[in-house]
Amino acid sequence: MITLGPLLVILVIGFFGWLLFTLAVFALPFFAGVMIGMWAFHTGAGVLGGIALGLVAGGSTFGIGQLALVFVTWTWLRFLIIILYVAPATIAGYSATHGIAQIAIPSPAWQTIFGVVGAIAVSITAFVRLTGTAARGPAKQRLARG
Repeated sequence: MITLGPLLVILVIGFFGWLLFTLAVFALPFFAGVMIGMWAFHTGAGVLGGIALGLVAGGSTFGIGQLALVFVTWTWLRFLIIILYVAPATIAGYSATHGIAQIAIPSPAWQTIFGVVGAIAVSITAFVRLTGTAARGPAKQRLARG
């Protein structure tokens, strides 16, 4: 039983790391959904109304971002849209990595260093995933090529 504990901890940390890298692209839609859902709940929509409105807001935020990447032709504007989605992923990456580092590392300086490295890794992952989406180019150009 003593040998299973550390192995399970490593597996759980690995799972949450994988989950963080996989869901980093959805940090902005998730944040928007939670904020709108909490606003709706506090203004009297109730639990179900808050959840429904939060899901609609999160899905709309993601959909609008994807449509913007497809239809915007200017490179600088596409870059700004991607940065808008990468910034919350960077913050989430720092927070998650710093939280894990606080569990495992006693030195505050090293906790911060690991948090920054985690934030850089998550932001690069989110940037690459979003530029993979944006690399397909505007829909008009794809339709013109046939």
